[in-house]
Amino acid sequence: MQESQALLDSDLVARILERDAHAFEVLFERYAEPLCWHLVAIVHSETAARDVVQETFLRVWTHAEQWYGDGPFRAWLYRIATNLALNHLRWVQRRREVPLELPPDADDDEDVPTSVPAWMVDAASLGPEAALEQAEQRARYRQILGRLPEEKREVFRLVHELEMSLRETADALDIPEGTVKSRLYYARAQLARQWREASDW
Repeated sequence: MQESQALLDSDLVARILERDAHAFEVLFERYAEPLCWHLVAIVHSETAARDVVQETFLRVWTHAEQWYGDGPFRAWLYRIATNLALNHLRWVQRRREVPLELPPDADDDEDVPTSVPAWMVDAASLGPEAALEQAEQRARYRQILGRLPEEKREVFRLVHELEMSLRETADALDIPEGTVKSRLYYARAQLARQWREASDW
């Protein structure tokens, strides 16, 4: 077990290229669960998300040679999964395209936070008496996050929930790093506005 945990992703991929089923299983156990919850946020269905996970790892098994090792394996894996999830959505229904540029007044918003609310980052210090308030805040956060355009929501989740760097996020979504920054800016601005509005209500 400890030996499997110590193996680098690159070692496992090299073994998969040699058709090592055990290496494939280790890689699957390492990433399947977090990848599934990443996909649930896209396809809004755990069943569909698990199907996409299976398809993603099938691609890993059959096309491992397409990862050249010039970036994190995780980013490559998430890019495949995200593309498959988006294909799934296109298959389920036609989706109206959302403009990718920032809103005209975005640069004038001086209240855009540089970070997310503290409770979203570290809630471990909350006492038992705050459990109900925490649950309500998280429910409100999920509701507000769900209103964001999908492209912006996905960037926000990768950066703040999966703690990916901007470069890893760009690699995972196969977009320029500048686009990641603009989408993250948009997401933070919208979340900040809607959070204030919900809190004032």
